[in-house]
Amino acid sequence: MNYFIPFIILITVVVFIHEYGHYYFAKRYGVGVTDFSIGFGREIFGWNNKFGTRWKICWIPLGGYVKFFGDRNVFSQAEQLEVINKYSEEDRKKLFILKPLYQRSIIVAAGPLANFVLAIIIFSIINMLVGKDMTPAIVNDVKIDSPAYIAGFKKNDKILYIEKKKVQSILEVSTFINISTSEIINFKVLRDNQEISLFVKPILVDGKDSLGNKAKKRIIGITLSPLTNEFQKQPLGPSKAIYYSFKEVWFVTTTSLNYLGKMILGSADSSQLGGPIRIAKITGQVAEYGIIPFFSIMAYISISLGLINLFPIPMLDGGHLMFYFFEKVLGRPLSQKTQEGFFRIGLFLLVSLMFFATFNDLKEIGLF
Repeated sequence: MNYFIPFIILITVVVFIHEYGHYYFAKRYGVGVTDFSIGFGREIFGWNNKFGTRWKICWIPLGGYVKFFGDRNVFSQAEQLEVINKYSEEDRKKLFILKPLYQRSIIVAAGPLANFVLAIIIFSIINMLVGKDMTPAIVNDVKIDSPAYIAGFKKNDKILYIEKKKVQSILEVSTFINISTSEIINFKVLRDNQEISLFVKPILVDGKDSLGNKAKKRIIGITLSPLTNEFQKQPLGPSKAIYYSFKEVWFVTTTSLNYLGKMILGSADSSQLGGPIRIAKITGQVAEYGIIPFFSIMAYISISLGLINLFPIPMLDGGHLMFYFFEKVLGRPLSQKTQEGFFRIGLFLLVSLMFFATFNDLKEIGLF
């Protein structure tokens, strides 16, 4: 229960923001919205607003949806005419399928984009109120015969870049090392006022993350410590806070895409891919550390939800955007047979991904 409640709060907020992105632009462009649901399945409770939208909470809290007035898949001109003829001229103005292509695209894309905006807002508030760590990454010790020792690391080296990523905090070093999928990692360090490039081949070990969960870690054999034994957290002004928030969202997005690409090619550790069980566990563990860590993990989950929904897979927002792209290029929607083929492929991919992620979750908790 300690894990379940924080998870439900987090997923409800993230899903609500996503669906509200769709809802906001649908209303802006005059599309009728009949349902705004958090969760799937049977309704627990709900209410109708003055525009006729049913806002409701349902039993299965793993998602949500916004249902448009007259919503259905329309593959051909004949089917479209059939739908149009069912409604009066006034009601036709509320039909999503009759809106210009650019408006339909914005409405669909607004959900994932809302998730990115939520993450930027959360990171910005944290950067302004709590501050961002700016402690230089100074090497305090190099373990004898370790990968770092072999590569030429020395005490008091200041790490400037890892794989061309600028290191602005001591806390980023471990992150950059572990997200790298390169066999040999390029470090740039400052030594005696000179920049030196060092190439390190990390070793992979079974360890634990900061929450105590099993994780494979890449280590190089160095110990870092602040010069004054204190971390230098600096509260930022609004402009800098937003700037670093954009950078964090961009970093998480590109890193996730790189990891997924490497995983598909077989060069990344697929055991780190988790599903709802792992997310719920990590959310509960993070929540025990306080409200700031909880909102931080909410931002990261929001980015993940937005990114996944932009994948060009039918049934996801990215799949609809892919169809709209073909519609723009061809001057007409794809045929019913073609769209149905894409939907079958999309369903197979989603089910496979969910099965694989859930298998990893169950394996981690010892059921496999």
